[in-house]
Amino acid sequence: MEAPASSSGGFRLYDQLELQEFQDKFVIRAVESPDQGFSIGLRDGDVQPFDGDPCLGSPSKVSTIYGVVGTIRLLAALCGTYLLVITSRKEVGSYLGFPVFRVMSMKFLSCNDALRFSTSEEKRDEAYFMTLLKTVESTVGLYYSYETDITLNLQRRCKLAEGWTSKPTWKQADPRFVWNKNIMEELIECKLDRLSFQTAHLKLKKSPATITLISRRCTRRLGTRMWRRGANLEGDTANFIETEQLLDSEGFKTSFLQVRGSIPLLWEQIVDLSYKPQLRIINHEQTAEVVERHFRDLSQRYGEIVAVDLTDKHGDEGQLSRAYANEMQNLPNIRYISFDFHQICGGSNFDNLQILYDQISDEFENQGRYFLVDAEGKILEEQKGIIRSNCIDCLDRTNVTQNYFARKSLNAQLQRIGVLSSTECISMFGEVYEIFKTLWVEQGDEISLEYSGTHALKRDLVKYGKQTISGLIKDGMSALSRYYLNNFQDGIRQDAIDLISGHYTVNRNGPSPFELNGFESFSYLPIASALIIGGLTLTSFTLKQAGRNMQHCVSTVLWAGLTAGVMALVKTNGRQFCSRPLLCRLL
Repeated sequence: MEAPASSSGGFRLYDQLELQEFQDKFVIRAVESPDQGFSIGLRDGDVQPFDGDPCLGSPSKVSTIYGVVGTIRLLAALCGTYLLVITSRKEVGSYLGFPVFRVMSMKFLSCNDALRFSTSEEKRDEAYFMTLLKTVESTVGLYYSYETDITLNLQRRCKLAEGWTSKPTWKQADPRFVWNKNIMEELIECKLDRLSFQTAHLKLKKSPATITLISRRCTRRLGTRMWRRGANLEGDTANFIETEQLLDSEGFKTSFLQVRGSIPLLWEQIVDLSYKPQLRIINHEQTAEVVERHFRDLSQRYGEIVAVDLTDKHGDEGQLSRAYANEMQNLPNIRYISFDFHQICGGSNFDNLQILYDQISDEFENQGRYFLVDAEGKILEEQKGIIRSNCIDCLDRTNVTQNYFARKSLNAQLQRIGVLSSTECISMFGEVYEIFKTLWVEQGDEISLEYSGTHALKRDLVKYGKQTISGLIKDGMSALSRYYLNNFQDGIRQDAIDLISGHYTVNRNGPSPFELNGFESFSYLPIASALIIGGLTLTSFTLKQAGRNMQHCVSTVLWAGLTAGVMALVKTNGRQFCSRPLLCRLL
C-alpha cells in the first residue's frame, strides 16, 4: 500500500499491513496508519478505499501481510475477484543502500461468492483455473523493495531525468521486469520483480567491498523450458534476462551488464516422452523481421551488441545454429560469434573460454567494460554496449560463460578504482574469489529453477573450473528431474504463467479452452504405465515357466506382445501423454 507523498515529494510503501476478515468483506489497512486502507467485497470483489477509521465491527480473523500483489478475475469472478497477498518475506540484502526482500509465500483470497450461480461447466473450468492459482502461489524468484525501484540498472538510473525517482515506484519501473504488471492494474499496490538477487560483503586488501548480482527476467515471453522457446513475432525471446553485477567499494559504484535470451528465431521443441525431443525450426515469412526487431530493441536499450552463440555445431543444435548464423548475416552492425562450448571447453576445460574472450576482446574494450560513478555521483566510465549470450536453454553453458566475462570486468573495475594493481586479479585472493564464484553459482541455480524447475547443471565449472564426480552425480539427478518436470508438470505451470501474466484472458462468453484442446490423453498415462509394468512383470514370470508346457510359452508370447504393443502406442503418441498447456499457442 502506497503512502501519500511526503513533504519532500517522495513516495514509499507501507511494509506491514493488517488483513481483517469479515463475513462480507476483507479489510486491508496499514499497521503504521490504520486509517489508510481499503475493503474488498466477498460477493462481487468491489474495492472501496477509505481514508479515516470506518466503523466495521469485530473481524472474525486478523493476520499480518506484507503487500498486496494484485487481483485477477476468472469465470465466476467476473462478478468477483481473487486477491493475491504476500504472507511472508525475507530480507536478502540491499540494492544501492535500500533493503530488498524475497517473497517466501503468497496466498490468493477468494472474493467470489457468485460462484454458486455459475453453470456446472463454468464451475469445472473455474476449478482448473483455481488449480493454476495454487501453482502461482509457489512462484519462485520474486523480489521487491519498499523504498526503491529494482527494475532499473545503475547506468539507466543515473541518466534518468531529475525528479524521476520522486515518482511512485510503480511509475518508475521498467515494465519488462515487473512480474505482476498485469494483475496490479486494477489495484496499484506492491510491485514485484521476477529476478535473481545475490549479494556478499567482503574485504579485499583491507578495502571493504560489496558485490551484488541482480538478474531481471523479462515478462514478455515468460514460460517454462520446453513450452517457451525462441522468439514470438514481436521479437521477444524466451528466458530473456538482464544480469547486472554491482560493485560498491572505496566510495565508487560500478555496474556491468550482460543479457541472455533464447535464439531469436521461430522454433519449438515439444516434449514427447523422449529424453531429448526433436527440435523444429518454424518456416515463417516474418523470420527475418523477427530477428531484426529483437536486435533493434537491444541496440536501442544497450548500444553495440555482440551476440555469442554457444550451441553445438552438429545435430539439431547445429541446424538451429546455422539458421541463426544465416539470419545474422543480414545484420552487419551486430557482431555474431559462434562458439561450440561443448567441443572447445569439454568437461574440464573451463579456461578455454579465454579463446572466446580473445575473439571479442576488442569489442569488450571499445564498448566500455563497465559503468562507474564516484561518491558524488559523477559518471567516470560508461558501458556503451552489451554481450548477448545464448545456448539452447540459456542456462548452464550461458551461466559459465557469463561468469567468465563478469570476472574479467570485475578485475578491470578493481584495478580502475585502485583496489588492485594492474598485475593483480581477483583469482589471486582465494577467499574472496570463492565468494565471487558462489554468488554466480547461486544466481545460476535460481535462474534455472524459474525456467526449468531444477538447479543449474555445470555448477562445478563455475565453482572449481572443472567437473567433479559429485558434480556429475548432481547433474544427472537434475537432468532426470528436468525430464520428469518437462514431460509431466510444465504444461500446468505454463498455463499458470500465461494466466497470471495476462497472455491468456478469461472469457466467460467464449468456449471453454479445455473443450477446444482436450486433456483426456494425459489422464491415460497412469493406465498405460501400469499396463507396461504389469506386462513386463507377467512376461518375466511366465518366461520362467515357459519350459514346462506349451501353455506357458503361449502366455509369455501374449504378454510380451501386449507389452510391446502398449509401449509402441505410448512411443508413437508420446506428445499426447505429456502434460501440455491448454490456454495459449506456442507463439
